[in-house]
Order: sequence, then structure tokens, then C-alpha cells
Amino acid sequence: MLGLAAVAGTGVIADAPDADRASAIAETAQLSASTDLDASQLGAHEGILTARATQDASDALTTAEAAIAAANGKSDAADLEASVAALQSFELLAPERVFVLADAARAHAATVQAAVAEFDRVAAEQAAAERAAAERAAAERDAATPPASGGPAPAAPANPSEAQLIARDMMAASYGWGDDEFGCLVALWNKESGWNVTAGSPGGAYGIPQALPGSKMASAGADWLTSAATQIRWGLGYVAGRYGTPCGAWAHFQANNWY
Repeated sequence: MLGLAAVAGTGVIADAPDADRASAIAETAQLSASTDLDASQLGAHEGILTARATQDASDALTTAEAAIAAANGKSDAADLEASVAALQSFELLAPERVFVLADAARAHAATVQAAVAEFDRVAAEQAAAERAAAERAAAERDAATPPASGGPAPAAPANPSEAQLIARDMMAASYGWGDDEFGCLVALWNKESGWNVTAGSPGGAYGIPQALPGSKMASAGADWLTSAATQIRWGLGYVAGRYGTPCGAWAHFQANNWY
């Protein structure tokens, strides 16, 4: 009905045959009567509708084109691109059709935007995980590497104690470490416990390697409370697993006063 009113309002019916013109005039009159609008008012209404459709199409195209640009390499935008192609010739379409196509373009744009947001979220989580892993690896490397200014490794003692002799034999047999690493181990556990099997600390650490809590050493033997060999076995495993070598643990202790 609005299309007919627009035609009547623009004067196109003047070129129609007399019979068609009379029919169009009659229909326009009937439409005016039913809506209480005269022909000029109907034309103005059509103009407003067309302007709204133009604005709606422009807004939808702007949103859609931004979504297509953001989707590059992140989301499939084929449906959205098809909607944009259909809407680009909106000047040639009836306002009602423009509104339908604009709604479809916005719906497809929302789908693409959601997919892009999810892609970005997953990518951000992966990047954070990779950064955390890299930081952990760097920290582990730093912990296992003696500082350049730390000077030479401590010398092995000339007269090792009984517990130290147990440690020297055990580290050579189980880890292949020689006297250079033995010197670091002696210095480390001298600082920690003085190689005292029953050494304790206010914080709850215990034994030659100062395990915290001491009960951790039960994994190396049920006699962990009193056995130097059990404590040393556990302590060597801890040093190897956390710092790589006794000298790595000693370097960390020098820098932080704990290991």
C-alpha cells in the first residue's frame, strides 16, 4: 500500500493510461480515507520510512564490515559477507526489504563477533600459559646455574665425616657426581644443619638436608628420624630434582639463603 502511495505522490500516474490513472487515483483516495492522510502526507510518510531504512542499512553495513575485518584468520564470515552483498544495493529496495536484510546482517555480525571473542580468549589463555612455562623454565635454569660472580666451587673436605663419606659414595654411585659437586654439597649442608642427623628448626625443618617437613624423608626410608643414609638419600634426590646438582643448589643458597 505504501508503494502505491509513493507512486501516486510522485506523479508517475500522470503517464499511465486514463483508465489506469483513474483506478490509481481511486485507490489512493481510498487509502487516504482509511488512514486520514492525504496524498501529500502519504508521500511524506514514505519519505520518512525510506530515510529510516537508509540509516538502518548504513548502520548494519558499518557493523558488519567491522566484524568481517576482525574475523580475518579467526572466524568464518561467509554468511556475513553474503548478507553484506545483499544489503549493499539497499537504495534499490523497498524499505521493508531493507529492514529484513539489515536485521539478517546484524545477526550474522553478532555470530562472527562472538566467534572472534572466543578465539581471542583462547589465544590469550594459551599465551599466558606459554609465558608462565617460559618463566618457570627460566627460573629453573637460573636456580641450577651458579652466579658468574660466585667464585670457584667449595673444595671437598680433606677429612670428611662419616655422614659426608656416605654422601660422597652415594652421589658418585647414583648421580655420577665427583669431588667438585661433593664440595658444594658439604658447604650446603654445613650451612643447613652442620650434617647433624637430628638438627631441627623453628619452622619444622629436620635432619641433614633440613627437609620441610621432616616427614617427607619417609619416602626414602622408615628410619628417617635417625638414619644419616636415609636422610642423605632423600636430600640428594631433592637437590637433583630441584637444582640439577649440588653446586646448583649451593648457588641458589648463596643468593637466597635457602634452597
